[in-house]
Amino acid sequence: MVTLRLHQVGASYGRKQILSGITTPTLKGGQVVALLGPNAAGKSTLFRRILGLLKGDGKVEISGTTSHRPVAYMPQDTGVSAVLTVYESVLLARMQGRSLKVQQDDLDAVEQALRELGILALSQRDIGDLSGGQRQMVGAAQALVQDPEILLLDEPTSALDLHRQIDLLSILQRLAQERQMLIIVAIHDLGHALRFTDQALVIANGNFVACGPTTQVVTTEMLRDVYQVIARIESCSRGQPQLIVESAV
Repeated sequence: MVTLRLHQVGASYGRKQILSGITTPTLKGGQVVALLGPNAAGKSTLFRRILGLLKGDGKVEISGTTSHRPVAYMPQDTGVSAVLTVYESVLLARMQGRSLKVQQDDLDAVEQALRELGILALSQRDIGDLSGGQRQMVGAAQALVQDPEILLLDEPTSALDLHRQIDLLSILQRLAQERQMLIIVAIHDLGHALRFTDQALVIANGNFVACGPTTQVVTTEMLRDVYQVIARIESCSRGQPQLIVESAV
């Protein structure tokens, strides 16, 4: 099983320190982890540090992998080309780092990714003709089609309506368990984090705040200190935690 552990991880742009002291327990495949924090907390920078695109202090320890490219990343701006069809763009993502010759299993993987995300009907549509939410789902398919063991998703629900947000997060929750993937998703909706994620890592101003089970990390105290809101967490009729925001601090 794949695992990821961060130990005193930091990152800088030039002389400016962006992240410092980010530490986690061992995060395991089969889990969905929420990466939480206000705007400009350093979430995107942490993803790039995990990917090795940035250097910095500390250690990013990945173990238990079975492939040479175990990590896939969906950035906030997916950068999909408007001149490609949905199918072509997902196939292109699949072939990165692989043989230039497309095999049948590559075609099967593209169809499976599109089908699992509910966008197979869009396969022959040009990217430029899609809505922002549809393009975001294509970006998720581009990451998923790489068969990652660790999947990093940066604000994957930001352009989706509420129905599609819940749909996507439910799919990710299921895939994490079925494929024993470790999925880390940066997300602003703390109610969704409470409902769909197992663990939460909170950072603020580039610094570590907390990491652990989501229901233990997302507390009224954390919401006050990090998000500057007065809120309470209650159990709804199905026993799931519900976040109720009362006011700003």
